[in-house]
Amino acid sequence: MLSDSVILKKIERQPHQNATYKQLVRELGLHGDERRQLREHLDGLVRNGKLLAIDSGRFGIAKAAAGKNLVAGQLSLHRDGFGFVAPDPDALDHRLKAQLSGDIFIPPPFIGPAMHGDRVLVEISRIAPDGRAEGRIQRTIHRANRTVVGIFHHARNHNYVVPIDQKVASEIIIPRGMEVPEQAEPKKAKHRVIGREAASRAGWNDLENVVVDVEITDWPTATQSARGRVIEVIGYQDDFGVDVEIMIRKFHLPHQFPPEVIAEAQAIEPVITKPELRRRRDFRSLPIVTIDGETARDFDDAVLVTQLENGNYELQVHIADVAHYVTPGSALDREARLRGTSVYFPDRAVPMLPLELSTDICSLRPKEDRLVLSCLMEIDHRGELIGYELSEGVIRSAERMTYTDVNAVLEGNVGLRQRYESLAAGFERMRDLAVILTQKRQRRGSIDFDLPEPVIEFDEFGLMKSISRSERNIAHRLIEEFMLAANECVAQDLENRRIASIYRVHEKPDAKRVYDFETIAATFGYSLGVGALPIQRIQMKSDRRSSYGTGKRARELEIPKELHITPRMYQKLTQKIAGKPEERILSYLMLRSLRQARYSEDNVGHFALAAPSYTHFTSPIRRYPDLIVHRILKNVLQDQAASGHDTDSFEARIVSGHDFSRAEKRRPKSPALAPEASPWSKRREHAAPEPLSEPIPLDELHDIAESSSQFERRADEAERGLMEWKKAKFMQDRIGEDFDGLIVSVTKFGFFVELTELFVEGLVPLATFIDDRYVYHENTREIIGQRSRRTYRMGQRLRVLVDRIDPVEKKIQFAVLEEKPTRSRRRR
Repeated sequence: MLSDSVILKKIERQPHQNATYKQLVRELGLHGDERRQLREHLDGLVRNGKLLAIDSGRFGIAKAAAGKNLVAGQLSLHRDGFGFVAPDPDALDHRLKAQLSGDIFIPPPFIGPAMHGDRVLVEISRIAPDGRAEGRIQRTIHRANRTVVGIFHHARNHNYVVPIDQKVASEIIIPRGMEVPEQAEPKKAKHRVIGREAASRAGWNDLENVVVDVEITDWPTATQSARGRVIEVIGYQDDFGVDVEIMIRKFHLPHQFPPEVIAEAQAIEPVITKPELRRRRDFRSLPIVTIDGETARDFDDAVLVTQLENGNYELQVHIADVAHYVTPGSALDREARLRGTSVYFPDRAVPMLPLELSTDICSLRPKEDRLVLSCLMEIDHRGELIGYELSEGVIRSAERMTYTDVNAVLEGNVGLRQRYESLAAGFERMRDLAVILTQKRQRRGSIDFDLPEPVIEFDEFGLMKSISRSERNIAHRLIEEFMLAANECVAQDLENRRIASIYRVHEKPDAKRVYDFETIAATFGYSLGVGALPIQRIQMKSDRRSSYGTGKRARELEIPKELHITPRMYQKLTQKIAGKPEERILSYLMLRSLRQARYSEDNVGHFALAAPSYTHFTSPIRRYPDLIVHRILKNVLQDQAASGHDTDSFEARIVSGHDFSRAEKRRPKSPALAPEASPWSKRREHAAPEPLSEPIPLDELHDIAESSSQFERRADEAERGLMEWKKAKFMQDRIGEDFDGLIVSVTKFGFFVELTELFVEGLVPLATFIDDRYVYHENTREIIGQRSRRTYRMGQRLRVLVDRIDPVEKKIQFAVLEEKPTRSRRRR
């Protein structure tokens, strides 16, 4: 069978570790459709950085090029013209891995025609003793995007578009005759006009300041800007809904389902057949409920908590069986994999699956039969997992509950307790169990930041009326605890069975980031307590960036070579600062010091949760990795049923607890399972080099994990970008007004202030101060006036004026009015 690993092994065996397409066809003995598949595999390997396209039709192993100081990676451009290339992990040989520290700096003259986000081939020109590297881009391997969204402008010599994302390019030239899209595609939405419809509504000159989507026809060169043609006229920036359309195109979110995907979704039979019902566990008579937000439409989890005769709790978590309807290789599956995740904006969503599935057939709507994958757990009074069962089931949700109503019931609201009289006792058991599970996680060192998030409220006309902090009540927390428990249970089961799967992993923090946090925390009198360790000298990327072109040497820091740090260190500090004025600042900085969680086929544990095994199982309607985990689990359960093993017995699968505060291991009740899980940072003693079973090949799991992590980051950036856009629009009418604020970040170019009342953040640029010459002090993260000694530091309260809002990027700028008295920092 043709696979990535087969192709890579064949090329690695060649004398110079490269081969042509025709050579591979011949040596692999491929015929017919297999040749097309080879093309697809080669293109994918080039995109993923495992192969380099050396020339037309020839491909080489990326590490082989590293011997010539050629490295493939992704380019990240700065608006000032320079860039950094993050090397692909597979592009570095052992020599470069040992020598390089961080990304490769690319000066402006050596960027060439590459654009932001492109995968490029870099020739490293020099590597400093501290690991800093500098290079020049030899060529572009893969263009990240062919389209750019921006604002159209007329000029005397040519028309041009200024990209919304100014890292992409300074401008894109639009030649005469390329201003209006060729094809018309009428749209009902007033804020979105496409094709000839735009020309019919307005004259050619009316495109000035209109947001358009541009397809690049000629890439930039050293002497010429990029050229393109308008493919879509979106509308004016302030028109209703245009901000969402901009973010969709800025981050290149797939947002229109192809006809074959819609047809496949509409062809699915919603009625559950009798044979399907007979082979599943029937939970329809139980008072199972969904608990979600007021505006939620896709319900993919339902829960029930009962108390057993022995005093333990039985927690049932039922998850929509999306894998029953979305089969491997189908049009629905291909589109879901392409999207990776649903994207949620304040006033609309871009779903991973068509609405026929996400809000109907798969959604666990009340009083309707729905197929589920179920995780039933027995949990004792200490939160230890005594036993569990995983099965395919069918439920009929008794009620669609909201967080607000469940919280009100638990707080004693008389009217709601009467309305949900039959469910109230169950909610109380849920609360009690959630408290137990929270205490269990805290004992093992799990970190809880509980940072507030902004919430935009709209009036009946869809216009923003306020921005406030999100409120989390006990109902939010109990669902969160139950989902964490189910995710961990499924992950541990699959690993104990040694089944290849996708895990949600979170490595321990990078030493540089921890050093940076410790420096700031020390100014507040706090520390994580990492202690003194052997050090190495490094330079931060921000310092290298600012020193470029100045003739100055970047500041060197001494940090630990190896970092002994545990989740409990973070947990203790979060508890210590709880309720203090500096809690908001330090919690945010602690979060930034951690790595991003990601998906991987290699389980390395989850640092923040202090969990040795963790996966995403509970949201298959909106996350593709969850769908993959469901497929793997269903494969295991169906194989087990076919082999005659008893899947209905609650005692069929028993697992010991895994309290991280204990060093000893207890023997499990079932010989089929491995011993108690070891601490997250240690590998299990029973781990084998290769899993015993691969329902999905490891190569494919790796690709899915990589792309899903990338799509998740893309969705997060789009959601965050729109929220900032909405905030800027909300503040547009408040220019000139003044507010109380808190300094949340200090940089060499100014400091960021968060408004106390509105949860809106803006920059006070250093360049706007005229009363003194202010200097940024890196060691204390302070800005100090040289004559007045006036100081600005994180945690300081002050009064600011809304000064201006950038018309393109929607960045908010403040001006300082007066300082508020601040609490002196305590030393510990």
